[in-house]
Amino acid sequence: MSAVKPLTIDIVSDVVCPWCYIGKRRFETALTLVEDVPLDVRWRPFFLNPWVPREGISREEYLSTKFGSVAEYEHIASKVGEVASAEGLVYQSDRIQRQPNTIDCHRLIYWARHDPSGDKAAAVKQRLMELYFRDGGDLTDVNVLVNAAADCGMDAETVRRRLATDEDVDVVSSQAQEAADKGISGVPTYVFAGKYAVSGAQAPEQLARAIRQVSAEVNAEAAE
Repeated sequence: MSAVKPLTIDIVSDVVCPWCYIGKRRFETALTLVEDVPLDVRWRPFFLNPWVPREGISREEYLSTKFGSVAEYEHIASKVGEVASAEGLVYQSDRIQRQPNTIDCHRLIYWARHDPSGDKAAAVKQRLMELYFRDGGDLTDVNVLVNAAADCGMDAETVRRRLATDEDVDVVSSQAQEAADKGISGVPTYVFAGKYAVSGAQAPEQLARAIRQVSAEVNAEAAE
């Protein structure tokens, strides 16, 4: 009897997307419901705010540009905070002082996926989100990124050296463009086996059901 084929799941998201923060926690809960299903999870880049320059902008300028004013966002933030809290997450958007361009964050996650000591992409993604949404960390600060990588077991000096270059900017940009070309405009989006897409921070039970269904289909096709 042949071994069960792992199901590939591409998760398209951004580290400054609050629903991606919530969605990641729900996805991790879903994984506890399908521990018998082999998976290959790949974190893919998405630029929620591609217009933000590489050096970032003040949070006030960002909120005023995107939502009209800081006050306009406060109601949204309150609702998101309630949902995040229900998932056991801390969401303190009032602590954020700087809005980053996230291309360097996505480069770091890409490198974490291919780290010599093993795939650390999920851990790095989580650390960056916690720094941003929980602690108000400045993700435009190279020291913040380097420390986040080190916290997850990556080599700090190697990361610092790579961040000082444009290494893999084209790769990350290409992956984000590929998602856009496929019609992905809202995140998080979960792509199962490269052909079924589910958008939004879905409930764990729904994600687990989708994982089981597509895994069964993929393996039935492989057996034909």
